[in-house]
Amino acid sequence: MKKTYPASIFIITLILSGCVSASDHRQAVQDNTANSLTVGTVQRQVSIGMSSAQVAEVLGSPNVVTTDEQRREVWVYDKIATEAAYSTSGVGLGGGAGAGGTPGSTLILGGLGGSWGKNAGAASTTQKTLTVIIKFDNEGKVRDFAYHSSKF
Repeated sequence: MKKTYPASIFIITLILSGCVSASDHRQAVQDNTANSLTVGTVQRQVSIGMSSAQVAEVLGSPNVVTTDEQRREVWVYDKIATEAAYSTSGVGLGGGAGAGGTPGSTLILGGLGGSWGKNAGAASTTQKTLTVIIKFDNEGKVRDFAYHSSKF
């Protein structure tokens, strides 16, 4: 007959639940639902000759709208994102044992104990910037565009 030892299963589960790395914590808190304005979006979806309405549909509203010396519109998109992550995990294990005597005999007592613990943690902050400049002609069509991305 098989015996299940609930205390053993509990202890093993407790130990394994503390075995999460800092990178696993970072992935768990990372937000991947941010705005879709990326270098890839600009490269794939913006092209010379697009109308300003098409650009607005693809990239959304610009942060800044100015005009050049010939009164043609220039749109600027600035995106700044900060990712911060902190994680910590720990595990500990303790144990003990005791002994006693039988009734009517000399009382003998003894004991044994010990413990072990481990902690790990990490923190990181990353900033990303993306600047997109779109220049339109007199008819409101894209005549030129440029972008710059940095991560630090």
